Amino acid sequence: MPDKRNLRVSHEDRDQVVEQLRVAAGDGRLTAEELDERLEAALTARTYGELEVLLIDLPTSPAAVQAPAPEAKELVHLKIGHGNIRRDGRWAVPRRLMVEGRHGNVVIDFSDAIISQPTLDLSLSLGHGNITLIVPPGVAVDVDNVAIRHGNIRQRVHREPGIPVKLLVTASGDMRHGNLVVRRSRTRRTFWGWLLRRRPLPAGQ
Repeated sequence: MPDKRNLRVSHEDRDQVVEQLRVAAGDGRLTAEELDERLEAALTARTYGELEVLLIDLPTSPAAVQAPAPEAKELVHLKIGHGNIRRDGRWAVPRRLMVEGRHGNVVIDFSDAIISQPTLDLSLSLGHGNITLIVPPGVAVDVDNVAIRHGNIRQRVHREPGIPVKLLVTASGDMRHGNLVVRRSRTRRTFWGWLLRRRPLPAGQ
């Protein structure tokens, strides 16, 4: 097997390193000159080894030991009386997720979630409030078994042909007053978009 450092990188790999360099510069770890030099090197890098050199002296270096990913739990029960629930970032998707509340709003964001199984059984029981499910490509949501007495179900995400489903969320349960919204994750800006945003416009525009 070839050394990973000699393997070719993708555009996404370069974008991830560029973002790490920008964060490091914002934290004061790199000067403006160092940032420019490393950005140019990242954009022209061909292998993982060339990218690793650019991050080797930064906390986000791929050479650093990574913490083990949390294991998926069988059941997670989120319960509130009056308030809000938000689950986002690097959280481990369980096999079953129960959401119960009297008054409040719930946001479940799968954008950066750790997915280790193909299905999630999502059980909902809310009195007054709204539920928002934020999903990236590859995550599908079935809301056919959710009953809402006073409110609406807004399914704004549909399966895209050619994109495999890595997680199917099957939602069920009931809500008395409120809305259930399923929407797409916001698209992250790549380095190319960032570069075009910074590039000065031609004279006269």
